[in-house]
Amino acid sequence: MSEEADTLIEFPCEFPIKAMGPANVGLDEIVVSIVRGHVEDIKEGSINTKHSSGGKFTSITVTITATSKKQLDAIYQQLSDHEHVKYVL
Repeated sequence: MSEEADTLIEFPCEFPIKAMGPANVGLDEIVVSIVRGHVEDIKEGSINTKHSSGGKFTSITVTITATSKKQLDAIYQQLSDHEHVKYVL
């Protein structure tokens, strides 16, 4: 059984990765840098940043062309391990 058999996702596919954390730490640069380490190309317009109503938190969504479960797992793990990233969806 291949590693892709334990997921319902068909690769390659467009896949949004969302990370949230404090607004004052340059979270967008952190998230994009981590994702770029695992993705060949991030297309223009595929990064979306939103701030919380109180301005304390930021969410960054980066839509990538995912090529494998292994790639997604690596991105999520590295984002989760970063001290400024509080949530990853």
